[in-house]
Amino acid sequence: MEKTRLGITIKLFGAGLYFLGLMSIVPLVLAAGYVLLFEDNQWLQRVAVKAVAVVIFFTVLFALLGLFSDASGAFHNLINMTFSRSVDLRTINGIIGFIRNALSIIQVLVLLLLGFRALKMRDVGVPAVDKTINDNM
Repeated sequence: MEKTRLGITIKLFGAGLYFLGLMSIVPLVLAAGYVLLFEDNQWLQRVAVKAVAVVIFFTVLFALLGLFSDASGAFHNLINMTFSRSVDLRTINGIIGFIRNALSIIQVLVLLLLGFRALKMRDVGVPAVDKTINDNM
């Protein structure tokens, strides 16, 4: 069983990378940086890049939702200032909140699934992320 320089198996380290993505991007990036700089195993390096890419992918989706939410708020303020009328945005805000919650659940499920599959050195395809990794790695 192949081990990292830290003495733990590459499977456990790979799973840990995905699980770190559930907590915060900072420890994930630090751990992925360690892998890319000091570990020679190609599978583990690919897992490190994929874990960071998945987290960044969801972060971009959340940012786009936030942008849409901010734009609807700006529209509301513009209408309110211009016409002295209030626009009811509860439906739009409710939809955005639902999408945000659904994305959060999907992110957790994807990272958990990838983490548990990494314990067996298997992969789960994430098409948008895998294509980007294949093109750039």
